[in-house]
Parts: sequence; structure tokens; C-alpha cells
Amino acid sequence: MTTSVQSSTSSTTAAATAVASSQLAATQDRFLTLLVTQLQNQDPLNPMDNSQVTSQMAQLSTVSGINQLNATVQALSTSMTTSQSLQATSMIGHAALVPGNQIALASGQSNAAVELTQPADQVTVTIADTKGNVVRTMQLGSQSAAGVVNFQWDGKDNTGATVTDGTYQFSAKAVLGTSNSSPTTLSYGMVNSVALTSSGPTLGMGTLGDVALSAVRQVL
Repeated sequence: MTTSVQSSTSSTTAAATAVASSQLAATQDRFLTLLVTQLQNQDPLNPMDNSQVTSQMAQLSTVSGINQLNATVQALSTSMTTSQSLQATSMIGHAALVPGNQIALASGQSNAAVELTQPADQVTVTIADTKGNVVRTMQLGSQSAAGVVNFQWDGKDNTGATVTDGTYQFSAKAVLGTSNSSPTTLSYGMVNSVALTSSGPTLGMGTLGDVALSAVRQVL
């Protein structure tokens, strides 16, 4: 995986450098062609002023500098993406907390979380089966600050009976004063693979799908 990422990055960097060099060479060629044409066709009685030539040379230098700056920024961006991808590969085999509404119950234990944008007087989590039938309603109490609130489900329904292991869905509601809001639900999933895309590294997380590295809230 690391070799694949490095190979892809090297190709991208080489391509960006080649394009920048080609554009710079083309710009210089056009400028020199125009300058020579001007010198050949100037009025002998009113030749070009040295300041004009100097000004045009300065403009070429500015364009060249901008092209080189763009190439440098592109190289830095590619380097950062590569670094992120290499760091992401270390997450393979670990559980990560990402946006999602799935909660997996195994051996009567399950973990998930909600993310609040503001404090709440009460946070309620509703767990349902795959058919949408409510299995358990949990009260997480008041939360004094915004952020991630983890919770555990013991695998029991509202009557106290133990339900079968499997994948369930959950939603959340937060109340602050007289206003209600829907916190972001977060699911734990195993990182199985890492892919380098045009928008950055993405993590393959099984039933949770492909998740952007930037969406990860916690890693276990």
C-alpha cells in the first residue's frame, strides 16, 4: 500500500513539474519572439527605449516567478497529501469513530456517540432495528459543553429483555431550553483499507462505506 501511494505521488509531482516547466518555456519563447520582432521592425529614427525593454523583461520575470511559485505550491500540496495517506495506513485494523447511524451489537455490548454543536439540557438516543421498530430509548442526561458524547448500549430493549446481536440504527435529539436539535450521530467501524483520491485519503470501513480521513473524530 505504501509503495502504491509513493508511486502515485511521484507520478503526480513529476507531471505537475513537467507542466509548469513546459508552460514557462512556452511563455519565454513567446516573449523572446515578440521582443526580437519589435527590435527588427522598430523605427530607426525612434528606436525602442531601454526602459521599455527593461520593463518587458521585468514582466517576464514576474510571470516566471508566478509559474515557479505555483509549481512549488503544487509540490507542497502533493507532499501533504502523501504524508496524510501514509499516516492513514497506520489506522488499518483500528476502530475509528466517523459520521454514521449504525450501531453494531456484539456479545451484548455496543458503543457509539453523538456530536453536539452546543450544550444541551437533555440528549436522547433512540435505537431501532432494521425494520425501523424502536428497540431502546436512552437518556444521556445534560451536557455542559459541545463536542463528542460517547455512550454504551447493553443490548437490552425498553422492557429489559436482551435483543439479538446484529446491526441496528440510531438517531439522537438534543433539547436546550425550548429548542430542539438533531446532533450528528457517530458510528464505530473498522478501518479495512486506505485509498488516495483527488480529494484526499479515504478510509474503507466496510458497511460504513468510504469515509474521508478528515471526517474521523476518534481512533481506538
